[in-house]
Amino acid sequence: MRVTGGTAGDVPVDIPRVPAREAAERELSKPMYHENDPSLLQRALDRFWDWIGGLFDAAAGATPGGVVGVVAVVLVVIALVAALWWRLSTPRRAPSGGGDALFDDGPRTAAEHRAAAARHASAGQWNQAVQERMRAIVRSLEERTLLDSRPGRTADEAAAEAGRSLPAHADGLRSAARAFDDVTYGGRTADESAYRRIEQLDTALERTKPSLGTAGVASAFTEAPR
Repeated sequence: MRVTGGTAGDVPVDIPRVPAREAAERELSKPMYHENDPSLLQRALDRFWDWIGGLFDAAAGATPGGVVGVVAVVLVVIALVAALWWRLSTPRRAPSGGGDALFDDGPRTAAEHRAAAARHASAGQWNQAVQERMRAIVRSLEERTLLDSRPGRTADEAAAEAGRSLPAHADGLRSAARAFDDVTYGGRTADESAYRRIEQLDTALERTKPSLGTAGVASAFTEAPR
């Protein structure tokens, strides 16, 4: 490499190629030449968006409708992912023996639960109406000493225990417990017919009287005359 001085009388200076390149690199590495350079993060983002742009360009060439077609496909995929996420993220807790699974607040009477169920039903809030009516059934059986008062009992456990003592209503109790679990843990939505079935079961159980002539009063019942 030949470097010429700044005046007419200067003699050209020959500098070897490698040292000249190293000198230039040292000069250009000084911070004063890089004050306005993009940051490492900015460079990484630029490369990422370049990569995304390349993907879109490639997809646009292979998709009918070009870029519009790609955007439509992306929107459909996003909608499907959102629907799948919503479905899978719906709480699906299985009832367990721990904690008070059936009654979620302080102790209330069966009459209070029935009144709450009626209010929810009047407002068309069938999920809450189903829950309160099932609680009314279990609380009523406890008040009548047909079930022992046991904290933490689930709807399924209450239905199974009451069904052994009230075999004529075992199917109805299991169905009511299933409806309770569906709306409480399964993310399902109840309707008026589901609530009315539990309401009718509650009324029928209220009319069921123990058979005093049978040994073991808590295990044998008959329908009282209407």
